[in-house]
Amino acid sequence: MELTTCLQHNLVSHPEGRGSAVFRMSAEVPQWYCARTKPKHEHIAAANVRQQLQLEVFNPRLRVQHVTPRGRVRQMESLFPCYIFIRCWIDEALSEIQYVNGVSSLVRFGQKIPTVAEAVIQELQSHFDAEATLTLEDRLAPADAVRVASGAFAGMPATVLRVMPATRRVQILLEVLGRATPVEVDRAAVVLEKNTVADWAPMLAAAPR
Repeated sequence: MELTTCLQHNLVSHPEGRGSAVFRMSAEVPQWYCARTKPKHEHIAAANVRQQLQLEVFNPRLRVQHVTPRGRVRQMESLFPCYIFIRCWIDEALSEIQYVNGVSSLVRFGQKIPTVAEAVIQELQSHFDAEATLTLEDRLAPADAVRVASGAFAGMPATVLRVMPATRRVQILLEVLGRATPVEVDRAAVVLEKNTVADWAPMLAAAPR
C-alpha cells in the first residue's frame, strides 16, 4: 500500500487554517507530518528543513546493492521515495516548510493536512536510527533470480540452484551458448534481481527490534 493511501485511511486529519481554535486545542505538542519532496531529493530536503527551520526530520534510508556496468555497488535509497516526515506546529511552520529547497508540498487531502501518529514514527525509528542508514544483505535461496555482478559472466541473468554457506559459494544456472549450464561462483559475485526497497518490505516488517 502506498504511503499516501496509508495516510488517507489510517491517520487523523485536521482542517488547515492558521490560528484555528480547533487545531490549537488538539496540538498541545508538535505533530508529525508527511512532506512530498522532489524526486531523489529526500536527503536534500531533510537537511534543509533541519538547517533552515531547526525542525525534527525523519528520513529512513536503506543501503541496497545493485548490479551496474561497473559491477556490484551499494546505493542509498529512501524507504519512502519522495517523502520525508517533519515534526512541527503546523500553523507556525506551514508556509516556511513549503518554500524549503527540495520540498514540493505537504501531503494533504483536499483542505486537510493529515498528522502521522507518533506510534507509527516510533515503530519506524525502532528499525532506523534517526541519522544512520540500514544496510540490507540479500539472502539467496534455490530458484531465486539473480544477476552476475563480476567475473567472466558479469551482467548475465541466472537462477540459483544451490547455496553453500560454509564455503560462501553459490551454484547457478546460466545459459551459455544456448545451453543451460550449472556454474559455481563466489557468493559475492551475484546479486538478487529483485533488490528494491519495495522488495525488502516483507523482511523489514518481520525484522526484530
